[in-house]
Amino acid sequence: MRLDNRLTDGPPMQPLACERCAARVLVRKSSWQQTSVQWDGRSMAVCAERDPAGGGFEGCRSLRDTIRESALRGTLAVVDGADGNPLPEALGTAPNRRPDLRT
Repeated sequence: MRLDNRLTDGPPMQPLACERCAARVLVRKSSWQQTSVQWDGRSMAVCAERDPAGGGFEGCRSLRDTIRESALRGTLAVVDGADGNPLPEALGTAPNRRPDLRT
């Protein structure tokens, strides 16, 4: 897998497996509104929503749900774009609130 060097300015991407098909990708949640996902050949091959014929692919709804739930549980850090530190919600130190999270 070739790492995406554009994201070296803060915390590294984290491995995450889709709860539906176990496709393993690298993820960085820079904010509640922005998510970076890096696929490799193996993860693309096992994704349950990806067209094996190589047609257009706009993303995986199941993986999107996995990322959202992982961020809400705090197992995937949500980085504050201003300073690169995880937001209190991601660390479990803020009041229990569920942001409007779109990945």
